[in-house]
Amino acid sequence: MCANFIPATPQQLAALPLPPPDFSYGEAYPGSVVPVVTNFAPRIWVPACFGLIPAWARDAKIARSTYNARSETLAERPSFRNAWARGQLCIIPADVLYEPCYETARAVRWQIRRQDARPMGIAGLWERVLQPDGQVVWSMTMLTVNADGHALFGRFHKPGDEKRAVVILPDGVWGAWLGARSEKEAWSLLTLAEPGGLIVAPAPREDQ
Repeated sequence: MCANFIPATPQQLAALPLPPPDFSYGEAYPGSVVPVVTNFAPRIWVPACFGLIPAWARDAKIARSTYNARSETLAERPSFRNAWARGQLCIIPADVLYEPCYETARAVRWQIRRQDARPMGIAGLWERVLQPDGQVVWSMTMLTVNADGHALFGRFHKPGDEKRAVVILPDGVWGAWLGARSEKEAWSLLTLAEPGGLIVAPAPREDQ
């Protein structure tokens, strides 16, 4: 699961074959605006809320509970099933992911990043809602899979809880994810990242 991350910087994104984002952003928490690339507009970064806001939602505060989505129940959950059924796939570029580690018997924030400093591409779903005033509001959720027993992601979250991890897409799979034409095809790409190539280290907050 991921409720806090640092999006890829404009400098990191400049190395990809897309124009850089034309909006500002920073460290992300649920409700923050971050860049994503979608299969609806695959040639631009769009500013999306971290936390999917379905068209039926009355309040954007729903983003506080929809920033992650269990891949196993996408077709069932009211917040995500329409986006999943419509194949609304996106990639969220991240420089750093933060997760809580309890190996010292208390929660300490740890960071996860790539050794080569390139952005991680997180698999997600997007939503796009046209407001009455004509404003377009984009939002997204990160997709998660079971990580019990995983050498890296199995280290995080409370003891006794199911281990979950966001789906970090290999570089060569970004295009296949955005181009998936069926739920079966998309599902085949929702796998755990290999530990190799990722580095983890404590990154406690000032109050920890």
